[in-house]
This record gives sequence, C-alpha cells and structure tokens, in this order.
Amino acid sequence: MRHRIRLKLLLAPLLLLAACREGVPGPQLPFTEVAAPAYFPEAQYRFEKNPLTQKGFELGRRLFYDPILSIDSTVSCASCHKQSAAFSDPGLALSPGVNGLKGTRNSPALFNLAWNKAFMWDGGVNHIEIMPLAPITNPVEMNQKLSHLMARLKAHPEYPRQFREAFGKEEIDDQQFFYALAQFMGNMVSANAPYDEFRQGIRPLSASEEAGRLLFEQTCSTCHATALFTDHSYHNNGLESNPSDTGLERIDLNPASRGKFKTPSLRNIALTAPYMHDGRFQTLREVLDFYDSGVKVSPTLDPALNAGPRPGIPLTEADKQHLLSFLNCLTDSVFVSNPMYQAPR
Repeated sequence: MRHRIRLKLLLAPLLLLAACREGVPGPQLPFTEVAAPAYFPEAQYRFEKNPLTQKGFELGRRLFYDPILSIDSTVSCASCHKQSAAFSDPGLALSPGVNGLKGTRNSPALFNLAWNKAFMWDGGVNHIEIMPLAPITNPVEMNQKLSHLMARLKAHPEYPRQFREAFGKEEIDDQQFFYALAQFMGNMVSANAPYDEFRQGIRPLSASEEAGRLLFEQTCSTCHATALFTDHSYHNNGLESNPSDTGLERIDLNPASRGKFKTPSLRNIALTAPYMHDGRFQTLREVLDFYDSGVKVSPTLDPALNAGPRPGIPLTEADKQHLLSFLNCLTDSVFVSNPMYQAPR
C-alpha cells in the first residue's frame, strides 16, 4: 500500500534521458502529486508557503550546481554533494572548500530532506530553507556573504529572468533564493531501493539479506529507525572516550550532549563512504568491526551500546556478512541516476 503526500516531482525521467541522448532539449515535464511509500512517516516540509513549480525547481537545480555561490566561483553545492554517491562526497573524509581549505566534518548525503527536523551533524540548522546558509557563509566552505551573493545574482545575465519566472517578483531577494534551493533539495526523494521492492511485495530478500534485516531490527533499529533508517535524533556512539568534537553540546551547551551527533540515514549507505561525522572509516566492514569491538565508554555513551558485558554490539563473522547484504539492499539506483537531479545543460 502507498499513500499520497504533499510532495511533487517531475514526471517521465526516461523521456528526459532519451532526449539528452538524441542531443535535443528535453520536454517540459509537468508536476504531479506522487505516491510515497505508506511506511514513510509524515514529511516535515510540505511546501505550504513555497509552492513547488517547474520553474522554481529548475532554478533551484541550477543554483545547486552553480559555483557562483562561493566567493571565488570555484565551489558549488554539487562540488561536495555528488548525485552518483547519493549527494555525498565519495572517498573524502573532509571535502575541500575555497582555496582548498577543509573543515572537520564529513559531507553528509542529501536525500529525503523534507522529512528532516534539523540539519548538519550537530543539528545546528533547524529548517531546510535556511540550511544552505551554513555552507555558503562558512569560511572554509564557500566563504560568501549573502549580500554579495544577491548582488551577483542580480547582475547575472540570466538569473533575474529565471527568478522572475519562478516567483513573479522583479527584484531578487534572499527568500526567493532559499525557496528555490528548497524546491530542488526538498525533492531529492529516495524510495526505490530493493528494500522498498521487498516492503511493497515486489521481490523477496535473499536468505542472507533477510537474516541481515532481522539482525538489523534487533541491533540497529533503535537509532536507525523507520523506513527512513534514522530517528532524526542525536547519539554518542562511542567513537572517543573524550570527544574532541563535542557535537550537539556545541549547539545546546548541555554537557549531557557531549559527543552526540545526528543519526544519518542508512539509505544508500553503500555509496556514501567514508563514514561517521569525521569520515574515519573507509568501509562498511570497518564500521561493523567498530560496533563489535571498538566502542569506547564515556559518560554520554548511548545506553543501547552499553547494555551488555562490554560496550558495543557483539557480532559474529556471519552476522557481519548478513548485515552487509542487507545494507546493500538500501541502495537506490533510480535516485542516483535520475536525470531530474543531474546538472542542467
């Protein structure tokens, strides 16, 4: 069973792909209400004040891929969030920003953002419409002043027309800018993995995948909950006894939050290495080995990881193989190849 939600997507990506192959402009595709899996929770962002339109979505897509957003026009959102890797930055623990500068946290994957209650590893941004402001103004990412960026867009030979067509206003302002990006990023919906086909009765899981699913539900679903595979909360998973990056504590100033980070979704997890907030693990096998024998005790360690005779989640070799089989079922090849998310031509 599937239910309708107030999210809209472009239709007929295959028609658009065929047009690109033939070297001719793709058709103007209409928007329609789309069916989302009934096992998805209710979306947090519903475009009520930012009605989704073809022009708004296309403008947001162009902005996402345009390095004009950075101070020296060298870094775009897509520089650190690549579609082929579920809009993460594959292989890099820390992504380079302007002048090659690097921060301290791994670039998270971007999808199903309309369901998020907060953003960034520490939840420091609480709304999808202002989420881009953080990387745009961060000195080691885009290092751009919003006022300078608005002036650039107003002086651009094409953006004033595109903004006018999308929002019906003569003057570009920052609200329209954030609305456009929210229309694009809010429609990065990933719900077509083999796991979804299993949930919908289209295909069964293999014996190893099913064993991994059952084990996952027993040992991992406390934090990686619901069909989104995240509880949208914050946990200390035992990476360090004395965390050098204090995580959520940096935002709420509560010592009980030290070392807690936002639970990432495990959808598309096989595509988004390296792992953890600092990208310290290169493979999923390393992650499972860590939970089996590498968890460190600290005052804020999540209780779910400190309930047995030793911290962590005891896993046999067979357990790890089954979990890897299941995690690979969460890869949405439709999402990472969909032409509607590709860079505009």
